[in-house]
Amino acid sequence: MLHLVLQRCLELGARLARPGEFTQRAFLNDKLDLAQAESVADLIDATTSQAARSAMRSLQGEFSSTIHHLVNGLIQLRILVEAMLDFPEEELEAPDISSRNAQLNELRNELEKTLGLAQQGSLLREGAHIVLVGQPNVGKSSLLNRLSGEEVALVSDIPGTTRDVIRQAIQIGGVPLHIVDTAGLRESGDVVEQMGVARTRNTLQTADAILILLDTCYGISAEDQKILDELPPSIPRLHIINKIDLLAQAPCLEERDGECYIYLSAKTGEGLDLLRNRLLLLVGWHQDAGVFMARERHVRALLAAHAHLQRAMGVLSQTELFAEELRLAQEDLSSIMGEFTADDLLGEIFSHFCIGK
Repeated sequence: MLHLVLQRCLELGARLARPGEFTQRAFLNDKLDLAQAESVADLIDATTSQAARSAMRSLQGEFSSTIHHLVNGLIQLRILVEAMLDFPEEELEAPDISSRNAQLNELRNELEKTLGLAQQGSLLREGAHIVLVGQPNVGKSSLLNRLSGEEVALVSDIPGTTRDVIRQAIQIGGVPLHIVDTAGLRESGDVVEQMGVARTRNTLQTADAILILLDTCYGISAEDQKILDELPPSIPRLHIINKIDLLAQAPCLEERDGECYIYLSAKTGEGLDLLRNRLLLLVGWHQDAGVFMARERHVRALLAAHAHLQRAMGVLSQTELFAEELRLAQEDLSSIMGEFTADDLLGEIFSHFCIGK
């Protein structure tokens, strides 16, 4: 019945709402700024209660209020600097220079704090990709199943059972994580297994963190060392010493030569809490009050503004360059709220909303 009513409305000239149309109208009519509008979609898409609370804070304007405060601080500093440019013949007094430097340092410190909170919010929204690597039959699939709480990967004593990349979303402490089980890294004459190994190597390049699984019965073998040597050096990693149940070892965490080693049993679950806690540290999560939901573009804008303030500190004696760096920093921050945003970016943002939201 409702379908027939809708069909008749369309025949009479009505049209379906476009994705994000109502929220976009609220933005265009100054009811919401762009950061608040984006938080509507983030609230709908939140996969954890922590993410939902952060999105609600952004929707209520906490993130926007922080950005407004930073922009207002930049405006006040620019007023002082522009006065220096307008009256170059007058000598600068010590209080003016001191005020300028104090305002710049305060703005930079506040921006760094805001950036940290935004990066935490971005992690809540996007999650982190954790890739499991190691030789065949070392327990990668067992660990994936144990972390996810369900049998998402086949477990067998036969090496090479996992031929393709298997992804599973989990959450630890309200933080979403995407665990990726991969084919065991080894030389093989099996064409299908070779394809799986190639996919494993490609997946490693986009990982946020790597879990290297080792067998406690053998330690780090020559084959394991080869795997370690080929891993991207810039990606943080954890060494997981699995199968401690076979040697009746107790779970523990060790720090050696700047590397972290966690002894656990994927089969029994012993040591899993050690791993969960360390995983959060590995991906950069630390519980801060006031974390607000942030998107990648927000973080990029904050990083760009911070870079401009850093450059501004290096050209204090060149007032024209100093003023230009402040102007660019203000533009970057204002783009977060949609004050300097291209129409094509707006179209891209709202096209990912639910129909009509």
